[in-house]
Amino acid sequence: MELRIFCEPQQGASYDQVLALARTAETEGFGAFFRSDHYLKMGDVSGLPGPSDAWITLAGLARDTTSIRLGTMVTSATFRLPGPLAISVAEVDVMSSGRVELGLGAGWFEAEHSAYGIPFPPLGERFEKLEEQLSIITGLWETKSGDVFSFSGQHYSLADSPALPKPVQRPRPPIIIGGHGAKRTPRLAARFADEYNVPFAPYEVSRTQFERVDAACDAVGRDPGSVVRSVALVVCCGANDEDVARRAAAIGREVAELQENGLAGRPEEVAAKIKTYEALGVTRVYLQVLDIDDLDHVRLIARDVLPAVS
Repeated sequence: MELRIFCEPQQGASYDQVLALARTAETEGFGAFFRSDHYLKMGDVSGLPGPSDAWITLAGLARDTTSIRLGTMVTSATFRLPGPLAISVAEVDVMSSGRVELGLGAGWFEAEHSAYGIPFPPLGERFEKLEEQLSIITGLWETKSGDVFSFSGQHYSLADSPALPKPVQRPRPPIIIGGHGAKRTPRLAARFADEYNVPFAPYEVSRTQFERVDAACDAVGRDPGSVVRSVALVVCCGANDEDVARRAAAIGREVAELQENGLAGRPEEVAAKIKTYEALGVTRVYLQVLDIDDLDHVRLIARDVLPAVS
């Protein structure tokens, strides 16, 4: 089981705070460092100093880290045009010497769109745009050097693109698709995804989603085993019950609720719950760290959880 660290900078974090967490994750042996892609805080937090752009942040991390993989969980298709997004991700892949992964979704948080003047079309249109973006981004990256790429869709059209720059990873950086959708999301995953992620869901919901992706793969003749299965869960780990309660209070959550919906408890309890996901074929868990400054939390997980599940 691979463990990855995942943070939410829109809740309030400077680049230096994000960098400190990423470097700690790298030093402590986690498989990757991911961040959300949001432009507005959620809930009763200050959000200061304000939101940061995910791909600008990852460009900085590409130069300020050396080995850990980097990505988004997940970039919203409403935020960027597909051509420029393909350029940005490819450039960060080059800057990181091939350590980038792209999580891409339809977008859901309407308030951040209103706050920053971003169009927020109805759900059906957002999924149409997501599908076209996936076709365009993968098409641009996979086009052979010297050839051109064209695309004509309902929402986007490209004519004779040189399909540059190329990412380091060939044929392209890994694509992550996730969510709880019953039909469209599994279908897109079967067509485009290297990894399917179920975020913040009960165990049985995760099982159902993976079954849907398997069925979607079968429908298009793809081996379901070729799709990496992952889950994202908030983590709250402590050396003892008092530490767990302290960390839960710091993020405004209750221990019992975190134990039910996430990963909360002493290291052996957190490790035991992570291992239950092996029965679903999960090989990767994203640990959502909500207190970005609690680096000792990450070190504790690395020391006492990571060896127990690896």
